[in-house]
Amino acid sequence: MITETSVLDPVEGIRFRGLTIPDCQEQLPAAAGGSEPLPEGLFWLMVTGQVPTKSQVAGLTEEWASRSDVPAWVEKLIADFPKDLHPMTQFSMAILALQKESKFAQAYQDGIHKTKYWEPTYEDVMDCIAKLPRIASLIYTNVYRGGKTIAPDKNLDWAANYAHMMGYDEPQFYELMRLYQTIHTDHEGGNVSAHTTHLVGSALSDAYLSLSAGMNGLAGPLHGLANQEVLKWLKQFKAKYLSDKEANAATVTEAVWATLNSGQVVPGYGHAVLRKTDPRYTCQREFALKHIKDDDMVELVHLLYDVVPGILTEHGKTKNPWPNVDAHSGVLLQHYGLNEEDYYTVMFGVSRALGVHASLLWDRALGFPLERPKSMSTEGILAFIEANKK
Repeated sequence: MITETSVLDPVEGIRFRGLTIPDCQEQLPAAAGGSEPLPEGLFWLMVTGQVPTKSQVAGLTEEWASRSDVPAWVEKLIADFPKDLHPMTQFSMAILALQKESKFAQAYQDGIHKTKYWEPTYEDVMDCIAKLPRIASLIYTNVYRGGKTIAPDKNLDWAANYAHMMGYDEPQFYELMRLYQTIHTDHEGGNVSAHTTHLVGSALSDAYLSLSAGMNGLAGPLHGLANQEVLKWLKQFKAKYLSDKEANAATVTEAVWATLNSGQVVPGYGHAVLRKTDPRYTCQREFALKHIKDDDMVELVHLLYDVVPGILTEHGKTKNPWPNVDAHSGVLLQHYGLNEEDYYTVMFGVSRALGVHASLLWDRALGFPLERPKSMSTEGILAFIEANKK
């Protein structure tokens, strides 16, 4: 696949247009008084290939704010969803509802020339991204806060306003949201959510239809649900092995071995591509070390980082004994009181929309064709192997 926005290196981790996460933290503009990069800056980088100035990021924040109003009928649709309908299902359905507003779908129906497909795609991408924090926060308040909605504050940046509309106004949480929304945007083109968005978009489905499809992939346990699964495992691990013991290197080591010897795995460790510690884990760890003290769950994550890689290496059944992004994110959200684990993937989805939409925009600008891999039967594959044994 050709994916311009990011490339995943097995050792260095993710590079956004050539920049590592530490590079992005250093070079992308931050909010006034903050130190974490603004997601608007990373979107600008992924789309243009250039590091934006502060004024360019401020302009993008203002542009998204101007496009952020959600139609009243879509807000009512969200309010009418059953409270026990999974938040990711609600998120996907709300994105589909916004498709009524698609400028690309209308332009295609009107006969737009294919060399200009990217122009209404750009409008859809900008409109959709601008509205996602509103629909995601409405889902949160509808399911977990009795339907009490919070008006947007369009003076805030995109990520901080999302946190505000969920009911979280602590400056440190704003910073965490900016970091979280930045590091989850993209992970090259082959992951399920990115590939699905690209695949559906290759049929000239608009940005809303394509993103909704990608979010359905993100909702799977092997993709976007992973941080939720890690947090559940951490709680069970602590209750089973450390309820009557002090958590230290010795007791955690004993408990990890007991876990492995019972046939279970340590979730949050290992990655299909990475062969070193995920830099998305590292920047969250650095955030925790800087801002969080005396949190038992955060300290347990740090203890696991100290002992698990060595144990997994000795165990010998994993290619990568190092933690990935999901090993840390859940405990950070929980520290600030966001305990609704079923919702975490929606936050992931709001972020991932930045990367997959940036890629979709380039798909249309470059005129990429319909994706249609050749499929084979098992019989055909076996015949091919037999014919090519030598």
